[in-house]
Amino acid sequence: MRPSRALLFATLSALSASVPAAGQIPGLPKGFTVSTAPAPLQASIAEAAPDSPRSTVAEFLGLTRAGRYAEAARFLDVPAALADRGPELAKKLRLILDARLWIDLAKVSPLPPGQLEDGLPPELEEIGSITGITGKPEPVRLIRKDRVESPIWVFSRSTVARVPAWYAALDNHALLDHIPTPLLRPGPQQLLLWQWMAALALLVPAWWGGKAIGWASRKVLLRLARRTSTKWDEALLLRMRGPFTLGWTLVLLRAGLPFLDLYAPAEEVAIQVLEAGAIVAFFWATMRTITVAGDVLGEEPWATANPGARSFLQFSVRFGRIFVICMGFLAALAALGIPVNSVLAGLGIGGIAIAFAAQKTVENFFGAISIGVDQPLRVGDYVRVSGVEGTVEKIGLRSTRIRTLDRTLVTIPNGKLADMQIETFAERDRIRLAATVSLAYGTTAAQMREIVAGIESLLRAHPKIWPDTVVVRFLGFAESSLNVELMAWFQTTDVGEYRDIRQEILLGMMEVVENAGTTFAFPTRTVHLVGGLRRRRAGGVSCLATGAATGSIDCAVA
Repeated sequence: MRPSRALLFATLSALSASVPAAGQIPGLPKGFTVSTAPAPLQASIAEAAPDSPRSTVAEFLGLTRAGRYAEAARFLDVPAALADRGPELAKKLRLILDARLWIDLAKVSPLPPGQLEDGLPPELEEIGSITGITGKPEPVRLIRKDRVESPIWVFSRSTVARVPAWYAALDNHALLDHIPTPLLRPGPQQLLLWQWMAALALLVPAWWGGKAIGWASRKVLLRLARRTSTKWDEALLLRMRGPFTLGWTLVLLRAGLPFLDLYAPAEEVAIQVLEAGAIVAFFWATMRTITVAGDVLGEEPWATANPGARSFLQFSVRFGRIFVICMGFLAALAALGIPVNSVLAGLGIGGIAIAFAAQKTVENFFGAISIGVDQPLRVGDYVRVSGVEGTVEKIGLRSTRIRTLDRTLVTIPNGKLADMQIETFAERDRIRLAATVSLAYGTTAAQMREIVAGIESLLRAHPKIWPDTVVVRFLGFAESSLNVELMAWFQTTDVGEYRDIRQEILLGMMEVVENAGTTFAFPTRTVHLVGGLRRRRAGGVSCLATGAATGSIDCAVA
């Protein structure tokens, strides 16, 4: 699921989670629930007397939310002119209260006499006010009625008389008049069924509308970007399809929010969720900007000419994306009203557990930072690490991957790699040629001088040989050869070119030895025996001793 679509569903889920659980009246203890069954409503309110204002309001809301308007009408002091409209007035009053005055039952008096310190007569109780058609606040009051069975608080006659005017002032009263009564009942999470249906129906056109407007706005901006001399703006807009779609979708959802006519707490949470979505869209765009900036900077001459800068740039882009994701997550939590300080404090406390449980992960992460800063190796380098030779394919936040000459892939954790001895062949400016030329023992001193001088001249005459240091010296007497030490440096960093030059030099050395009239040595051994003539054969070698006087022996390989 794409991030923008996921955010839309998360918006609806968060909106649902922001309201009370099904069957519970907001502001009441969890023990007070409303039954939608036709049986008489039974409610128990902790610390609230049955004849208190809180019990009256709670029971009225419970009955009207269950669609039992005729029973709820007994809590209205209906004027004589409206005597036959009790159920209708109860229904409209509940819709008005949901839209204009969300009552916090915790603030309504739980005592039978009501609130005695509000400056009103003892028989009156004010639970809020609603802005009337005149633009002035008009009170919503209860009045205490002494009935035969027991005293009861009901909505005052003046309040009930204002219900038709208040209802006509609702923006969607015409829609509410045509909505079937079953759809005006609470659904999941105490949202009305028609609000759920409208919310689900709003998501689809908002999504497609956001997609269309985002496409059109990007097209306009792309035309303007193509007129500029820079390339980064065009590349950035090509990567902004997702953030543009999400941003315009949120704008359309915010524009359609009043149509749902949510009650105040739900609307506040919905706005918070949309603000969190806007933050997500912003940081999503920021993350894409970092990616585009890395691509653009990677094509600059200073980056293409310096492998170290290019490798460090890739690591910086990867780290920057992770940082933006973390900041966006915290900002979205703050927009939703979640205390970020508490989250950070919890992370600090949990850091001890993380230090033990994720010690290796943290070690590898800081190892990646160390490698990125120190640059002992880069992507594309040929390296030797603890006996492993190959080309570096990827430097991740956890491990580094090396492709060997056998085409196998070796993965080394960055924490260990940071402590290893790393030999990087890519950093050398010259490639060394070191060899030992073994000549046969029949080589004379004059021939040796001729060979040494000839090889040195051959090396110095080659255009790719570094002339400052060329070593060609008679090294010493070995068991079966006269050794000549050879050392020179090729002025190239390309291994393929080095092999071609090395072959050319070695062939030239063969010609020098051939022209001097001698040969290369191969392993041989002379054995001196005491005694008469005898033949011995061992290990595939046949030897014939000529005599003790001469002290020599002729051997041949069988």
